Parts: sequence; structure tokens; C-alpha cells
Amino acid sequence: MSSDRRRAAVIGLGSMGYGMAQSLMRAQFAVVGCDVSAASMQRFKEDGGEVARTPAEAVAGADVVVCVVVSAAQTEAVLFGPEGVAEAMPPGAVFMSAATMDPEIAKRLAARLEATGRHYLDAPISGGPVKAANGDMSIMASGTPAAFKAADAALSAMASKIYRLGDAAGPGSAFKMINQLLAGVHIAVASEAMAFAAHQGLDLAKVYEVITGSAGNSWMFENRMTHVVSGDYTPLSTTEIFIKDLGIVQDMARAARYPAPIAATALQMYLAAAGSGMGQDADASVARVYAQMSGATLPEKKK
Repeated sequence: MSSDRRRAAVIGLGSMGYGMAQSLMRAQFAVVGCDVSAASMQRFKEDGGEVARTPAEAVAGADVVVCVVVSAAQTEAVLFGPEGVAEAMPPGAVFMSAATMDPEIAKRLAARLEATGRHYLDAPISGGPVKAANGDMSIMASGTPAAFKAADAALSAMASKIYRLGDAAGPGSAFKMINQLLAGVHIAVASEAMAFAAHQGLDLAKVYEVITGSAGNSWMFENRMTHVVSGDYTPLSTTEIFIKDLGIVQDMARAARYPAPIAATALQMYLAAAGSGMGQDADASVARVYAQMSGATLPEKKK
């Protein structure tokens, strides 16, 4: 990599991380990617990025490390596990954690990393793979002023909306959990509505057209119900993701003695979908559970 370019490492080249890495490259970062998928690594190399075998190798010389994994456990492994990045990052570099997690865990991870002389930015993301690839995401970030300063150029490259939500880790993750509560409920209720429409014998393509132009629309209805209309449940976001995220919501609510019955009901529908073998399918598979329970017929993918 050229020594005069800003350097970034992206750990996790999935549907979101890959687009984020592309956005960094467009902003003239020299980017090293690392992923458990050899196919993703090869694709990234072919698209002009550098690749590394381990997270520790990827972050050598990096000013910014962007970690786009699924969970708190995976984030902790990237930081402090075998071949982890905590001691391999240059002193003063910033670790941007994009995973959805309990705010208390984000605080603990930040404290451990900051004790080594590196910065931690609690930076969950939202927007989907297309916005990630276009540098048009939203990032809900919290961290020290030094962490924000170190991450500033990377944040601008990856997101059009950067919310600065606090001067320590934790609030970023808390804001993301509110988003995930709403997103999970919206997908579940959109699935309920579409399966109900099918049960009424309505043309689902026409239902989609009418609702997306009416007051009952939501971003999740518009984005996810295309799966139901097409009968194609190829995942961009899986059912298991919302089992994790709404599970975190329930844990937080229980600890706070806060009632969250609508989120709890939505969680049960995702659990039913996973229990029916749809855990790795698109999260809109909840509609298929409603169809199974009611006898409604949903469209099937055209061969």
C-alpha cells in the first residue's frame, strides 16, 4: 500500500462490510479486508482491495479499523481473541464497532481497548447493503472526542448521516437497539398484513403498490415485502439476525423492568420461522409462518 494514503482495515466483508470497504476505497483509503469467507476475500482482491489472512495482519499500519461482524461475541473475538487486533493496531488508531449489541457490552469492550492506548468508537450502522455500497448509510456513533477525530474521514466516506450521540461508548448501541425494536416489529407486522391479504385472496403485487403509496407504508414494508411478492427469500438480512436483536431488546427491557410486549410477540414469530427451518432465509419469512398457520397461499419463486 502507498505510504501517503490513509489506511483502513475492514474486518467482515459481508453484505454491509463489503460496501463500506468499497466506499472507503472511493475516498482514497488504502483498504485491507479480512473475512472468514475465501470467496469474499477473492472478490475484494479482484475489486482492487488488499486482503489479509487474519484480523491482526489486516490492521498493521491501519489508522482506522472498521469491524462489521454480527454480534458482541464476534466483536470481542476480533478485538481480544487469537489473532485479535487490540495489540496489533497502531497506538492512537480507532476501532469502529458496527455490530448490534447491548450497550453495557459496548462500554466494557471500549474500556478494555482504551486501556491499551487505542480508541473505540461505538458505531452501529443502518441502511442496508445498497446504501453501504453508495456511502449513504446512517451511523449512530458515540465515543470520546479523540475517537471521533480519528474516525472522521472514514465516517464521512461511509455515511451520509452521522449521528454523534455521546462522548463515551454505549449510547450508539442504545440508539441502535431502539431502531432494531422498530425494524423487527415493522417487518413482523408487514408480514402479518401481507399474509392476511393473501388469505383474503388479494393480488399481492397490487397490495404492495397500494400500501407503498398509502399511510400504512413503512420503510421495512417497502424494502422487505418484495420478498413476499416475488416468493424469493434469498437473504440480505436473515431471520436469525432479528432473533438476536429482539432478544437483546428483551434482555435490556427485563433488566430495566420495562414492558415490551409488542417486541416480544414479534420475537416469537421470528423464532417460529427459525423453528420451521427458515432461520437463514430472509427475515420476511415471517409471512410464510402466518401463511402456514392460516392456510393462505403466498407466491412461489419463478423457476
